[in-house]
Amino acid sequence: MAMFDLPVLTKPQRKAAAQFRKNLQKDGFSMFQFSVYARHCASGESADVHETRVKTMIPPEGMVSVLRITDKQFGDIKNFCGRKTKPQPAAPKQLEFF
Repeated sequence: MAMFDLPVLTKPQRKAAAQFRKNLQKDGFSMFQFSVYARHCASGESADVHETRVKTMIPPEGMVSVLRITDKQFGDIKNFCGRKTKPQPAAPKQLEFF
């Protein structure tokens, strides 16, 4: 998961934040919440690659955090909106090459 807090007070800051979000999506991340994007990685090595890519995308200002969680931990997430429970998002499809 990539979580970020980027400044959007000026036009260049808004442009940099929008470009960062677009770059995350190009790298296979999906929006989980507005400033939280998630991407499934089949291995630690794959996660290392995408973490390095995120580092190269970071705008000059703001903060970006990367959090690694297991499939089981992600599957145990409970989403609440008000007092109603929202259905869990579909689990990402895992590809395996032999």
